[in-house]
Amino acid sequence: MITRDLILAQMRALLRGHGCLDAAAAAINARWGESVCKGTLSRRAHGEQPWPLHHVIALEDALGRYPVTRLMWRRTQDELACPDVVSAARSVAKEAGEAVAAMTGAVLSASAEERARAAVEIDEAIEAMRQARVALEHGNADEATIPFRGVVR
Repeated sequence: MITRDLILAQMRALLRGHGCLDAAAAAINARWGESVCKGTLSRRAHGEQPWPLHHVIALEDALGRYPVTRLMWRRTQDELACPDVVSAARSVAKEAGEAVAAMTGAVLSASAEERARAAVEIDEAIEAMRQARVALEHGNADEATIPFRGVVR
């Protein structure tokens, strides 16, 4: 579940990624031709004002990182397909083991067919990890407890 605290934590991380609030404001202003100042960004970072979507886009694009966009995408995914955490962990172990075995076989045989099989196994392991993350986020993890350390200036 996406919480206000999680969004604020992600936005603070984006601001830290810019180095300082002046640089973050410059990224927004350059992108949209606005005159956002660091005081406005400070108020938003502390939850006193909402984040306009186009400012989020400017900050993410400038860094090439998209944590808030990914949060918004994840909320559209089917939560009914979400496994429980223990089942997800079992699936990760199984798929990762199969991927490692297939990779080893591919290296030893030097066969294109074996490499293709290994690629499929790796993709399955990646999907298992994605599902495990979803299970963890929707199961036992309370996103509102993610601590924010450090001060954004």
